Amino acid sequence: MKQIPLNDGNQIPLVGFGTYKCTEQEGIASVSTALSKGYRLLDTAAIYGNEEAVGKGIKASGIDRKDIYITTKLWRENLGYQSAKDQFNKSLQRLNVDYIDLYLIHWPANAKNYDNWQHANAESWRAMEELQAEGKIKSIGVSNFFQEHLEALFKTAKVIPAVNQIEFHPGYWQKELTEYCQSKNITVESWSPLARGKVFDNQLLKDIAKAHQKSVSQICLRWITQHNVIIIPKSNSPERIEENINIFDFELSEDEMKQINNLPKMGFSGELPNHWPDRVSQ
Repeated sequence: MKQIPLNDGNQIPLVGFGTYKCTEQEGIASVSTALSKGYRLLDTAAIYGNEEAVGKGIKASGIDRKDIYITTKLWRENLGYQSAKDQFNKSLQRLNVDYIDLYLIHWPANAKNYDNWQHANAESWRAMEELQAEGKIKSIGVSNFFQEHLEALFKTAKVIPAVNQIEFHPGYWQKELTEYCQSKNITVESWSPLARGKVFDNQLLKDIAKAHQKSVSQICLRWITQHNVIIIPKSNSPERIEENINIFDFELSEDEMKQINNLPKMGFSGELPNHWPDRVSQ
């Protein structure tokens, strides 16, 4: 598996396995299957309620912990210096591991939930910096941070985020935010790389898939990785799990990349869900 170098000297696999909604026995089986198929990056979060299942899936796989890259996240309602530390330790216990490879602030604080949203983000980040210095976290990063959230964080941060995990897929790839992150040497990671299944009805993607004798999923995932963006597709199907990692025996042409870049909006398409943070600049 190709590794992406991070700005802190660590490396992260280019392809990972997302575990959203993979809970209990199904979650254990999916994680174990993904690891058996060659995945080495696992992405979970405290709010998913499946960290314990992910930990059990790792144990069931028989693969050494040191060979597995684990990402989990601090939920937005638990931001703050002491709360961040407390929540991190709970995640560590549920996963049954001694350290986390990548720990993310899941969503930035905003004016609606916090009187001083900059302070909430900054204090959480300070706690994460200390946990990293203690060796409990290898890399620290953020998720769903817009440019204004990042710029506010830069004012107090001693460590630049290694990763910003954002929604990124054909039809909604946040070009400006992606380019901003990459200009700051922050690696971009894609969540919802298949737009919650909306990509499967797109004729252009079907045509490109047919030309390469690949699935639409494989075309979308390959397109993302050719943007130097990490992918974390999810599935409970062993066949789909295997399909999603087998994307490196072909390459999209420059023209195909441009065509997919220019697809009309899919996914949220600007219609943000209720839990999406307000864009704030005060």
